[in-house]
Amino acid sequence: MPEPWHSDQWFTSPWNYLPEVREPLALPTSIKIHDITLRDGEQQTGVALTADEKVRIAEELAAAGVHRIEAGMPIVSAADREAIERIVRLGLPSEIFSFARCMVPDVERAADCGVTGIIVEIPSSEHIIRTAYNWPLQKALDLSIAATRRAKELGLYTVFFPIDASRAEPGWFLDLITKVATEGHMDALACVDTFGGASPATIPYFVRTCRERLGKPIEAHFHDDFGCATANTLLGLAAGAEVAHVTVAGVGERAGNAALEQVVLGLLTMYGVDVGVDTTRLVSLAETVREAFRLAVPDNRAIIGRRIFQIESGIVASWVQQCGEEHLLELFPYRPELVGQPPVEVTMGKSSGADSVHQWLARLGMEPVRDNEELLRLLAACKQKSIEKKGLLTDDEFKAVVETVRG
Repeated sequence: MPEPWHSDQWFTSPWNYLPEVREPLALPTSIKIHDITLRDGEQQTGVALTADEKVRIAEELAAAGVHRIEAGMPIVSAADREAIERIVRLGLPSEIFSFARCMVPDVERAADCGVTGIIVEIPSSEHIIRTAYNWPLQKALDLSIAATRRAKELGLYTVFFPIDASRAEPGWFLDLITKVATEGHMDALACVDTFGGASPATIPYFVRTCRERLGKPIEAHFHDDFGCATANTLLGLAAGAEVAHVTVAGVGERAGNAALEQVVLGLLTMYGVDVGVDTTRLVSLAETVREAFRLAVPDNRAIIGRRIFQIESGIVASWVQQCGEEHLLELFPYRPELVGQPPVEVTMGKSSGADSVHQWLARLGMEPVRDNEELLRLLAACKQKSIEKKGLLTDDEFKAVVETVRG
């Protein structure tokens, strides 16, 4: 009988499901994934997507089962507006949202695109309002009330998005969102960690406090400047947030955002929450985004890295041979097919061992080693070749090494 931490597709930690761990959690009965790749993701320096690329990414997000797609910000350019309108006309199963400044014309332009929801932003920390915007504090409040009221009049599901919320003075911030909720309008509040400076220990309290103050749904929007975005998002959801703002591969301004693939797979395997996203599409979706963004994804990137199921270490290659397909989860926390990765591959390089040589000879249909002396010579020659090229051997390079050693 499979356990929630150990199914036929993954093997995480049983500690995740101990009553002492689970009882304090306030996981919602339903969690939505709100993808912001086409807006916040495109703000990554040097990225400029075409309308066709945006449409293609939106189609793949919808096909994977992503609930909400933030298609862009129509005020940015005519091309952005065209892309949003095209995505809306596709009639995708995902809800299509737009992003807008807290200005009535921005809200109206977003509504004209045909979106069903809107994210309305405003600076929310006193220091950034005065220093970066050079506004009196009252202006931020007045704009927020007017813009969110207009969004409601236009029938848009309205998420109030206070920029730099995590660095705002708590009392001021709570008063601000309360005034906007009562004098303006919000269907939900985004808890925003714009500069990634909130620690994982802070997030549950941040989410709970905002939820208790407003009595409205909370959405988690956390950046990755300190490498905590995914952890913070999972902790925010576990504290009662109902929507996760994510980007494919964690793309985005500066260090990026919480990664869609990490949040979705983390919820499934470590929290027992299936949000309905097709995990087998995660790698292909990341490849589409990588190509459109002209983005180099590290080979060891969690879930979507190209080499996370490639094994070079001689010890682990021996384990792969010993465990086989039946016990593959002794060596990996999830199976490659769960996320759309190719099967496990034993590679040949500097760290390879004797079993790797045996496996490569068999796979390539070559004669087995004759004795231990030849095995050691083959292994040494493969290691030397790997050192010289500073990389893994190809099949042809391995064959050439074998032919040289065997004379």
